[in-house]
Amino acid sequence: MGANHGLRHPTAQAYGARDHAALRRSVATGAVLTFAVSIVLTALGSSLARFSLERLGTPPTLLDDATTFAQISFLGVVSLMFYNFLAATIRAIGDSRTPLIFLLISCVLNAVLVVAFIVGLGFGIGGAALATILAQVTSVLLCLAHVRRNVTVLHLHRADWQISRGSVVGQLRLGVPLGFQTSIIALGSVAVQARLNSLGPDAVAAFTTYTRVDGLAVTLLASIGLAVTTFVAQNYGAGRPDRIRQGVRQALWVSLATSAFLGVVLFLASRRIVTIFVTDQAPEVVELATLPLHINSSLYWILGVLFVLRGALQGLGRTAIPFFTGVVELGMRLLTALVLGAAFGYAGVVWGTPLAWAGAVSLLIPAYFYAQRRLDARQAVRDDGGPPFADPDRSGAVSPCVPQGGGRPGVAVEVEAGSRHS
Repeated sequence: MGANHGLRHPTAQAYGARDHAALRRSVATGAVLTFAVSIVLTALGSSLARFSLERLGTPPTLLDDATTFAQISFLGVVSLMFYNFLAATIRAIGDSRTPLIFLLISCVLNAVLVVAFIVGLGFGIGGAALATILAQVTSVLLCLAHVRRNVTVLHLHRADWQISRGSVVGQLRLGVPLGFQTSIIALGSVAVQARLNSLGPDAVAAFTTYTRVDGLAVTLLASIGLAVTTFVAQNYGAGRPDRIRQGVRQALWVSLATSAFLGVVLFLASRRIVTIFVTDQAPEVVELATLPLHINSSLYWILGVLFVLRGALQGLGRTAIPFFTGVVELGMRLLTALVLGAAFGYAGVVWGTPLAWAGAVSLLIPAYFYAQRRLDARQAVRDDGGPPFADPDRSGAVSPCVPQGGGRPGVAVEVEAGSRHS
């Protein structure tokens, strides 16, 4: 998913510059890369599912069902990745509502199919995985139908599929770091899960319940960050650093306000919300699940800042710092799982999440201000009659281009923008 979001940045920059030819080439390159990566993940995931679950210490009573679910789910990686790719592409041209509608339809269909396959047809745990795949395929078909009917700018021509090596390298320079960033964070979650497995079933059940509730808040804040990424990429392509600065500042205020609201709601209502997910309402599980919600809800503002600043840097094509923040998050989660988890048990493990946020933000704040100063310097060169977005800190300057459609001069987008400013 991280790689999918990275692949949309050249698309958003080309759209902002009104360079439709570069936009189509970006989409074609991204589609090929998405298909190739999904095939590799399907082969590796389905073949290594049981081995991985055993290494994580999955209880023997759950191992067979967990393996079945994982193997079938990996067979649907192609549909999952292509939905994320298509949704990211549609968002890159400024439409975030349509992918959301299709996602909601997919979720409802998934719930209906799960009941039909498990309760009605008796397919068991494999039926749940199959229902998810069919729902994902439906969302892909809906995205393709929408593009064909309503988004002519994304209609690819035969020439667009003549993919060059430079185009692939440019996409990978953005997509791979973001994909590794997501994978690194997932590795941290695996380490946490391994520690939880050693703390007993109550800790596992409580943490699972907490992640479900916490995920609702995190998703809302992450959506703001994704919107910032698209906004910044489009305005970077259009040569509007003033709008970038203003948009990021406004997004920070929105994110902080949203974080405060979510934090108050979850802090006050966490116990009541947890009981909805804990069917037997075991007091031990409820207490354990409430603790991380109380901790995280008071610190959501850090996560809100993290998503906005990381999204802004990604939109500028600067993937190095966001990647290193993922490394920092992994280090903090491993440290807390191994050290604090051993010293303080469950409480030590749950502190790993906010500490990871704080470590990442400590890198993102100076990195964003540095990037903003670079944008201001380029704007000054441009105001003095120099080439659009000339980079005074590099040996060469970014070649100016005139966007298609007679728009104002922007920057050279597609491969060059991602490679020279990452």
